[in-house]
Amino acid sequence: MAIATTLARCLRKKQSRFDTVRHPCSVAAAEAAHVPRDRLAKTVLLEDSSGYVTAVIPSTHHLKLSELCEQTGRKLSLAHEDGVREVFRDCDLGAIPPVGVAYGTQTWLDDSLLAHSDVYFEAGDHQELVHMSIEQFADLMVDARRGHFAHRVM
Repeated sequence: MAIATTLARCLRKKQSRFDTVRHPCSVAAAEAAHVPRDRLAKTVLLEDSSGYVTAVIPSTHHLKLSELCEQTGRKLSLAHEDGVREVFRDCDLGAIPPVGVAYGTQTWLDDSLLAHSDVYFEAGDHQELVHMSIEQFADLMVDARRGHFAHRVM
C-alpha cells in the first residue's frame, strides 16, 4: 500500500513538500531507522454523541483525555475500532495520519509536537511515514485547533 488516497489528495491540495520514509512496524526498529520518536506524530480518534475528534500528539506522550475534554467542552472517549475503520477507510488500523480534517473530523493538535524542526507521521499503512518540515506540517494542519493535552512519558 502507498500513501492513503485521502492523505495524498490533501497533500496535493496543500502543495505540501515532503518525502516518505520506509519504516518497520516496531518502535525499536523505527528508532534503529533513525526516526526520532518525539518527532513522530501519533493520531488518536475520539468520539462522543456529537461525532468524532482526532487528537494529534507526539508518540513519546500520553493523551490526557480529561484536559482535552476540558479544552473542547466535550465528553470524549476513545473511539471503537469500528469507528476508526469508518472514518479512516483507506488506512490500516494503527497507521492513521494526523490530517483528521481531510477525513471529516475536527482535529486538535498538541503544541508540543511543534517544538522541532521536522515531523514524521503515518501515511496510512505500516510501511511508510511522511516526513516534512515543521513549517509544511503547520500549513497542512492550519485548520486544526491547538492546545496542550499530552504529557511526556517518563
